[in-house]
Amino acid sequence: MDTRPTLLVIAHGSRDPRHAATVSALCARVRALRPGLRVEVGYLDFNAPRVPRVLERLSAEGIRDVVALPLLLTRAFHAKSDIPAVLREAAARLPLLTIRQAAVLGPSSLLTAALERRLAEAGLRPGDRRSTGVVLASAGSSDPEAGAVLAEIAREWWHTAGWCAVRPAFASASLPRTADAVRALRAEGVRRVAVAPYVIAPGFLPDRIAAGAREARADLLAPVLGPAPELARLLVRRYDGAVLAHARGDLTALSA
Repeated sequence: MDTRPTLLVIAHGSRDPRHAATVSALCARVRALRPGLRVEVGYLDFNAPRVPRVLERLSAEGIRDVVALPLLLTRAFHAKSDIPAVLREAAARLPLLTIRQAAVLGPSSLLTAALERRLAEAGLRPGDRRSTGVVLASAGSSDPEAGAVLAEIAREWWHTAGWCAVRPAFASASLPRTADAVRALRAEGVRRVAVAPYVIAPGFLPDRIAAGAREARADLLAPVLGPAPELARLLVRRYDGAVLAHARGDLTALSA
């Protein structure tokens, strides 16, 4: 019997069916990377199964240890408030189940590698880097920590990857919007502008990013990260980190 903790990937959920399909494809790639590891998916909203129902089913099946991994790129409201609250409530109702929340996915060099993969798929060539400015476009958050992290990712990517420029943009909550960031780079004389969506799955806000790229006539628009190999490896890395932290005694189980 496999004694490893079950991995519960927690996704936000969306009315857009492409969202759940993308999450399923990503989890399938994680299973392929780690054969035998049980990988479940639970949603906060819109899609089924919801996180509490998944945990109830796991407990009823005799599972006793779960690593809950937020499918989030930054530590914003969902990671700090929503998900811990849902997990604490479930832990109070399921006393035989130990639930630990893993770290969010970003920042990570694997994420920038996935972004570069998507840009290459959109047609960017290695020799184009020094003449290309990149708009790193995220869904956006009212949490200032999330915005600051994105700005730091943009600065680091610019310094290490050789782009002409990298600028953050947001589909909601914060400014600038994608179209404005594209226009700003044009105004600075950047010859080629590419938009790299810093989002995992398609949906309303990623569609807004794409619309902004088209509105401002960006030269390239990369696909969302989706089930990129680098993203699957990052999920495994975060899971392993949570398991190791528990073994060292420095990750606290969620409780009421």
